[in-house]
Amino acid sequence: MSVKAYGARAGDQPLGPLDISRRAVGPHDIRIDIAYCGICHSDLHQVRAEWAGTQFPCVPGHEIVGRVSAVGDKVTGFKPGDLAGVGCIVDSCKHCQECKLGLENYCDDMVGTYNSPIADAPGWTLGGYSEQIVVHERYGLHIRHPEKDLAAVAPLLCAGITTYSPLRHWQAGPGKKVGIVGIGGLGHMGIKLAHAMGAQVVAFTTSESKRQAALALGADEVVNSRNADEMAAHAKSFDLIVDTVAAPHDLDSLLVLLKRDGNLTLVGAPPTPHDAPDVFNFIMKRRSLSGSMIGGIPETQEMLDFCAEHGILADIEMVRADEINEAYERMLKGDVKYRFVIDNATLAA
Repeated sequence: MSVKAYGARAGDQPLGPLDISRRAVGPHDIRIDIAYCGICHSDLHQVRAEWAGTQFPCVPGHEIVGRVSAVGDKVTGFKPGDLAGVGCIVDSCKHCQECKLGLENYCDDMVGTYNSPIADAPGWTLGGYSEQIVVHERYGLHIRHPEKDLAAVAPLLCAGITTYSPLRHWQAGPGKKVGIVGIGGLGHMGIKLAHAMGAQVVAFTTSESKRQAALALGADEVVNSRNADEMAAHAKSFDLIVDTVAAPHDLDSLLVLLKRDGNLTLVGAPPTPHDAPDVFNFIMKRRSLSGSMIGGIPETQEMLDFCAEHGILADIEMVRADEINEAYERMLKGDVKYRFVIDNATLAA
């Protein structure tokens, strides 16, 4: 089936209209008519070939929400008319230890929603900047928010789960002090989620102008990480710090804020390596440094249900398809609060 899409034909070209093919609905598949798709910073890196391995044409988008329009004859979990979403994963091996545990995001054969090798033409996956998508029902997600909130649900499929997963893994909640570094697309979700979990939330920013915004999102306190006195006041006090910054920066200044057995989790993906932190900052307080990548399908569904229960949505700005390139440039300048979402109805305009 041919559908309208928006993508890049080369890394040095702007995105533009494309016609792409979607496979026929198989026995275990669902087809989703995409209403909205969030714009993630990784979309920009991929279409501009800043990360290795981009295949062209590249149609990005892994924050997909819409309505099920068709299901295969063996589908049991969805029916036409259901509100549904697709996040960063559209397939995996289904039989490794990670898949058995619902950690498809760590499967060695995980298939990403775009730019991952597949058998169907053109040979790699094409994402949510398109009118429709067909996926195995295992990788579909139920959306229980009201339909009127659908556009603001889209970023939960990446920004939401990326911050939810480490918060859950390290048991953020009442009695825990949690730091969120960076107040952007990821960070604003981390603040909302940690607050809803009942943790004491401290937001870190280098922008004094973001202080009031962070408090409005649910932070109990905001620290300017360039202010040595503000940082020192929190020494050895955090159970968990989730670092969303996608650029090399000083990790030691964060590690020393952790209490004994505290953890610093990195979720931002920088274009170049970090400098190695001081080993003694781990040894002296049995601190740990870890990473986290999105979440498995069960945990992503759990996150969506948690957000529906607590009324959590992303703060978004809607854009038309023909405004995507401008949105990319604004995203590079940090000129968005906090996530762009495409109105996919404009793909056909």
